[in-house]
Amino acid sequence: MNIVDTSGWLEYFADTPQARHFAAAIEDTGALLVPSIVLYEVFKKIRLAFDEDKAFQAVAQLKQGRVVDVDEAVALYAGKISIEKKLPMADALIYATAILHGATVYTQDAHFRGLPQARVFTQAG
Repeated sequence: MNIVDTSGWLEYFADTPQARHFAAAIEDTGALLVPSIVLYEVFKKIRLAFDEDKAFQAVAQLKQGRVVDVDEAVALYAGKISIEKKLPMADALIYATAILHGATVYTQDAHFRGLPQARVFTQAG
């Protein structure tokens, strides 16, 4: 199972050189999990940069994967991870979802560096 962090989705939608790191995980919709917090972040960022129509088009693509809501297990585990791994709330929710569903997180976010089940791609590679 795969989770693409917000940064990866934005690179993919913008078709940047970094998009190549995220394309396979995004396009394998049968193995794609989408934490609901990622829906929120992608919708907000695209809505701010473009318009609501483009934001809903992006959400439609995210929803080709399986959307995972923040339930009690995710929320509590994210709280624990936030403290132990010093992750901000959204990142902790994403990472908790990955751990609880046996998924790998694909991201550019340095907060995930060194964490099991996370693949961090920097701008250089």
